[in-house]
Amino acid sequence: MALSLSKNQTISLEKTAGGGLRNVTMGLGWDVAKPKGFLARLTGAGVVEIDLDASALLFDASGELLDSVWFRQLKSKDGSVLHTGDNRTGEGDGDDEQIRVDLNRIPAGVQTIVFTVNSFLGQDFSKIENAYCRLVNDAGGAEIARFNLSAGGAHTGQVMARLYRGGGGWNMQALGTPSNGRTFQDMLPDIRGSL
Repeated sequence: MALSLSKNQTISLEKTAGGGLRNVTMGLGWDVAKPKGFLARLTGAGVVEIDLDASALLFDASGELLDSVWFRQLKSKDGSVLHTGDNRTGEGDGDDEQIRVDLNRIPAGVQTIVFTVNSFLGQDFSKIENAYCRLVNDAGGAEIARFNLSAGGAHTGQVMARLYRGGGGWNMQALGTPSNGRTFQDMLPDIRGSL
């Protein structure tokens, strides 16, 4: 059974997943907010496509960015982190974007992996609903943890969560820190604050 995390809550992945955790997927899902008002709902006015982008950023213990995985670089240099592709609309049920991580192949120098989401077209989070990130154990597909991102607001990005080494294994912390930017590079000051 998956844990529903609240902001800043931390879990041990080994304890939560029952040990032997190797491959995980961070899934991101969202829907376009439904138009408000009777006439808007009737005519569909105000319905737009929202292009959210998930990224995974690999940092060393000193906070230096070692590698990044996002829609312009779908695989880490060593192949341990893989983005499955860019969804530009949020259409469909389930995860709209996924980033797969082979925890055993992450280089020893990587201390933290930060997952972010941003609106490439600059639409703010008030225009989305049902947004979440979730961590899934690829062996069997069990959901380990889920974090609701639907806080709304005028921000165009969010630092979703981080995986970090500690206590002899990997841990996950739900962050939900609002930020602004069209790409993760624009959000780096807020991202570094979460390390």
